[in-house]
Amino acid sequence: MSLAIFWFRRDLRLSDNPALAAALANHDQILPLYVHAPQEETPWQPGAASRWWLHHALSDLFAQLHGGLLIRHGDSLATLLELVRDTAAEAVYWNRLYEPAAVRRDTEIKKVLRAAGVKVVSDNAALLFEPWELCNRQGNAYRVFTPFWKRLLEFGLPQPSAGSQASRGKLMQAAEQGTLGAGSVDELGLRPGLPWEGGLAKAWRPTRAGVEARLDEFLAADLRDYAHGRDLPGRDQVSRLSPYLHFGQLGPREIVLACRKVPHAAADFLRQLGWREFAHHLLFHFPHTCEEPMDDRFREFPWRQDGPAQCAWQKGETGIPLVDAGMRQLWASGWMHNRVRMIVASFLTKNLLLSWQGGARWFWDTLVDADLASNSLGWQWTAGCGADAAPFFRVFNPVLQGERFDPRGDYVRQWVPVLSNVPAKWIQRPWAAPEDVLREAGVVLGENYPHPIVDLKETRLRALDAWGRVR
Repeated sequence: MSLAIFWFRRDLRLSDNPALAAALANHDQILPLYVHAPQEETPWQPGAASRWWLHHALSDLFAQLHGGLLIRHGDSLATLLELVRDTAAEAVYWNRLYEPAAVRRDTEIKKVLRAAGVKVVSDNAALLFEPWELCNRQGNAYRVFTPFWKRLLEFGLPQPSAGSQASRGKLMQAAEQGTLGAGSVDELGLRPGLPWEGGLAKAWRPTRAGVEARLDEFLAADLRDYAHGRDLPGRDQVSRLSPYLHFGQLGPREIVLACRKVPHAAADFLRQLGWREFAHHLLFHFPHTCEEPMDDRFREFPWRQDGPAQCAWQKGETGIPLVDAGMRQLWASGWMHNRVRMIVASFLTKNLLLSWQGGARWFWDTLVDADLASNSLGWQWTAGCGADAAPFFRVFNPVLQGERFDPRGDYVRQWVPVLSNVPAKWIQRPWAAPEDVLREAGVVLGENYPHPIVDLKETRLRALDAWGRVR
């Protein structure tokens, strides 16, 4: 009987899983395996929000496999070699990851296993196209999104691979794994056990059934006005699919297929999926950009060191309502509206003149959708030092952004409730409101809501001066 090991990583689904489908097609029995070894894949340990999500995603996959998921913790290569020896497995299958450390790890594992006479097969479950498949006319990686997206559309948006659901009977069940020590999700110690877990649980359903329901709801209710609604944080008319995509509970090709039900409305949304693709292609071709700027001029940028300002930003206590609302939403729910992500990032890197790397690390620890490629692209884009970046001199004014995209203050009222009775005219800039207006709204600046920690106009000029010194 031919047996193969299928190594789950960030592809925690049974449908549109090409490597799993190949394993099921070519072998009599499959041993499903998950190895928890985050230190092998990224430069930073997963944050608490990501660990919470992974705990529930793995628990859900474990249930889908009726307990037939072998769970291990430790060195991936040593684990695979041990299991190959103990089970006489002929092959190991997995879907590729594209972060620099994961690529190095997987390359070494593939080399060692093949030298030991084990067949190794890898495939693509995470992206629409491989990073080496989509290059410009000169054969180089794209650095600008629009031509990248046009080229991708020329290739055509791909369909999901053949499903693996029908062959699930080939997967080894827990009873068959007996002597292997199946392990449990709880043994991985992923749940942080912090008070704000309740907020995550209230905001999310981190299961395959949860993402299927969310995708259907989004396509039916939110997609038709997505082009306009996605910029309005108070309406929250966005997909919220990013954490499911990161952990592979949903594949990008599945989204493409689902969007074909409403082709006239899906173009703007699919373009955002293209930005995710662009981020992963960039990180693959420019692996240093997870920690260093793509624009070399920013290596000498005079970033400030200001612990109290950084802490106020993290806690949502800057005195700038839209910034504070975003940071409090992040802490409470493990997620932040995309428009607001740009605004809080601009405030940190330009008004506070604090480094984008510090902001990226905070997002990494607090986002349920913390993704190295997208996080790096987003922060470098806003800071002005990445591929196709917004120019550094573009400084988002959080007051004007709030008045444009949250004109009634719905988003601010939700996440900064002390301001809930402030009239819309003043809610994005309460420091400018007349004393009697604040008094009637129950707001005392400096007591129950802070004064702004910086002057927006002055700090904009300071940022432009800093940019002028390095450009």
